[in-house]
Amino acid sequence: MTTFRIDGEYVDHRRPESVEYANNLADDLARRDFTINAMAYNAKIGIVDNYGGQKDLFRQVIRSVGNPCMRFDEDALRIIRALRFASELNFEIDSATANAIHEMKNLLLNISAERVSKEFDLLLMGSSPANILMEFSDVFCTVFPEVSACVGFDQHSRYHIYDVWKHSAVAVENSVPDREVRLALFFHDIAKPRCCVFDDEGNGHFPGHEQESAEMAEKIMRRMKYSSDTIKCVSQLIKFHYVTPIDDEKVVKKMLAAIGPQYFFKLIELMKSDSRAKQSICFERVQILEAMGAKAERILANKECISISQLDIKGTDIAALGAQGSRIGEILDELLSMQIDGKVLNEKSQLMAAAEKLI
Repeated sequence: MTTFRIDGEYVDHRRPESVEYANNLADDLARRDFTINAMAYNAKIGIVDNYGGQKDLFRQVIRSVGNPCMRFDEDALRIIRALRFASELNFEIDSATANAIHEMKNLLLNISAERVSKEFDLLLMGSSPANILMEFSDVFCTVFPEVSACVGFDQHSRYHIYDVWKHSAVAVENSVPDREVRLALFFHDIAKPRCCVFDDEGNGHFPGHEQESAEMAEKIMRRMKYSSDTIKCVSQLIKFHYVTPIDDEKVVKKMLAAIGPQYFFKLIELMKSDSRAKQSICFERVQILEAMGAKAERILANKECISISQLDIKGTDIAALGAQGSRIGEILDELLSMQIDGKVLNEKSQLMAAAEKLI
């Protein structure tokens, strides 16, 4: 329910200089972005649909109200909103509207990072983001110039069937609808082009790409004004996404200790989606990862020791043995690793004896 309005002149590709009340419903609908958002209703006259919104809904099409270039020039955020609606609803974008999106994409540089990020998150969380990412890669390269090198980059790897960009797009779509997981998948291989080296047989290898991708993603997300919690989570997921999955309780405990339960299960989902977007020889990893997730659930349910805070020894106990400063934390880390490996029980006398030897 809304009061009829009419927009004043747009001067910055973001907002009108003024918004005035109007008496004419047609004027209000004319200021809308897309036909499916330009319908009105009341009980007396029913649906008012001056721009064919019902038809476009049935056709499953996103189409601008009137001239698409004019609509995007008024508010450039509509460019990424069109892509977001197409991803969320699994709709196609009308050809004239799509052409205008490609033509007007640089206007997005006038929009605040917060507004773009919010729409981008909704796009990634849609039911069909892969086709949108592929068809409008130029738009995403405008917002995130760092991904440009990924588009069409052949990985020359027996484990991959797609270039870096398509691999990431397919992985995003095949993942659970978790915001941090999908953001991490979008960025997880962003550093591959710059890390690529070839062996004597022409196979591509990407040493250190996970760490560099995490660092690149962190810088991009800070620029795009994501929260510190989101940046930390996404960068951690990317940093650890390349570890080899092993269905072993000690390995699971060490991963839980390294990244914490709050990130562990997101990492498992990321790695499963990453594997599904590769050659079929990688699919067996999905079963291994699912088994690791089940082990982690059991470890947590049994409250088994996976963190320093669960050790039956404190920093003050280590200090009493003569350790000082950062060495206290280092010893606690070593004791936790020893406990996970089964070299010492989580019992104070044994931990104290092991700590004394370490000192």
